Amino acid sequence: MVRTRFAPSPTGYLHIGGVRTALFCWLFARRHGGQFILRIDDTDVKRNVEEALQPILDGLRWLGIDWDEGPQVGGPFAPYYQSQRQERHQAAVAELIRRGHAYHDYATTEELQAEREAALAEKKPLRYSRHWMAETAEDRRRFESEGRQAVVRLKIPTEGTLVIDDLVRGRVEFDWAQEQDHVVQRGDGTCLYHLASVVDDHELEITHVIRAEEHLSNTARQVFIINALGYTVPTYAHLPLVAEPGSKTKLSKRKLEKYLKNREFAERVQHGRAIAERLGLSAELDTFNPVIVDFYRQVGYLPEAIINYLALLGWSPGDDREQFTREELVESFTLEKVNKAPASFDPQKLWVFQDRHMRDLPPDRKAAFVAPYLEKAGLVASPASEDARQRVAAILHAAGDRIKVAGDILDYADFFTPDDHLPYEEKDYEKRIRKPPEAIELLRKFRADLAAVEPFDAPALEKLLHDFVEREAIKAGQIIHALRVAVTGKAVGFGLFETLAVLGKESALRRIDRAIERV
Repeated sequence: MVRTRFAPSPTGYLHIGGVRTALFCWLFARRHGGQFILRIDDTDVKRNVEEALQPILDGLRWLGIDWDEGPQVGGPFAPYYQSQRQERHQAAVAELIRRGHAYHDYATTEELQAEREAALAEKKPLRYSRHWMAETAEDRRRFESEGRQAVVRLKIPTEGTLVIDDLVRGRVEFDWAQEQDHVVQRGDGTCLYHLASVVDDHELEITHVIRAEEHLSNTARQVFIINALGYTVPTYAHLPLVAEPGSKTKLSKRKLEKYLKNREFAERVQHGRAIAERLGLSAELDTFNPVIVDFYRQVGYLPEAIINYLALLGWSPGDDREQFTREELVESFTLEKVNKAPASFDPQKLWVFQDRHMRDLPPDRKAAFVAPYLEKAGLVASPASEDARQRVAAILHAAGDRIKVAGDILDYADFFTPDDHLPYEEKDYEKRIRKPPEAIELLRKFRADLAAVEPFDAPALEKLLHDFVEREAIKAGQIIHALRVAVTGKAVGFGLFETLAVLGKESALRRIDRAIERV
């Protein structure tokens, strides 16, 4: 059975590139009727960020990348946290030493640095001399009597070639002479990722290691460990980098300030931070940016849009098709169609996918999608009342394509604000109501007509205003602008007649009265 795994390290929040890797692992497993395993590679204790783990789990679940085994699910190969498997890793190190494939090394940092500098001076390739290798118990006692502490290194071959058949890269060759005697166990007894990952992949019976291209350089040392311990070598597939916009350089969450020079990135960040602030969420740039998947969850992107876009970052179905359901992706996905070249992450292209998926969303699903944002902002009760749900549906219908992400519903907070607490954009109020000499009188007159009109819907309201303009011999703009500011507090929004219909007669009249009294 095909068994793939995604093994994030909780040293930071879930990166878009990591999500793409998880998605490809998940698609491959589902395509072949296999199993997708989530393992948390938390061996780097010093760099682990406790608050980063839950967003990783939440982000994957939000995207629908469900795991068959792992944290919160369990499984026959538990535990699924690498830090809880240290005894297994240490046993593997002891076995490597016993078989002669690893050794205790007592070199100090200064001695290793001296060897590096000597190699550079002589313009020779760096290769550790093994001068402080302890081959016997007597060697160990001698070194330790000098106060030295040992690490464990792999005893890498000094000649020959390793060849692997990568499902994406094809035939890949590694020259053993270019490899180092890599450390697999620190002086404190903890094991490094390269060994821990191999042991865990073996024990979890992983058949296909699908990971980012940056891990290709680790493959030789890991295959050496696998062969040395008598394990079965898994099939490898190294995916192309997810690169910076318009670049071949790896997309990094540490370079946000650089990305903000890109107009599309800057727009998305500014838009997202505005939504986060309305919800009372943290909008700090180190955790809230378009390189981290939680950004899209908080702003209100559709998971389907992100999945659809990320699937095409480095993979192509072989035609020009761009829009897929999840089931169609599973059916179409093959590693043979994954490209080798870096795939540039384009936030504007993702925005196009989001816009398209949002437009295609059925009205009932769209209403259910945006409602939690109103609840989080304290604009409607949780759960929303029937009146609130009807108002949301009416707003969505009237706003149409203006609502691109779920958080955009907060642009219409004025529809849920109590009439006597409606805030005004002061510049709009001054320009449209306070300054024009005719504005207050026209509002009073139109308010009287508005109170009598039936039904209170957009067509009837449009006719009412048309008749009012003719009767008063004025331009439509003289009443429309003042009326919009009176009932919404600002000068922009969707159609005025739809706005009045959504508010309802009583609310519209109260707001006009308040705007007049405010003068």
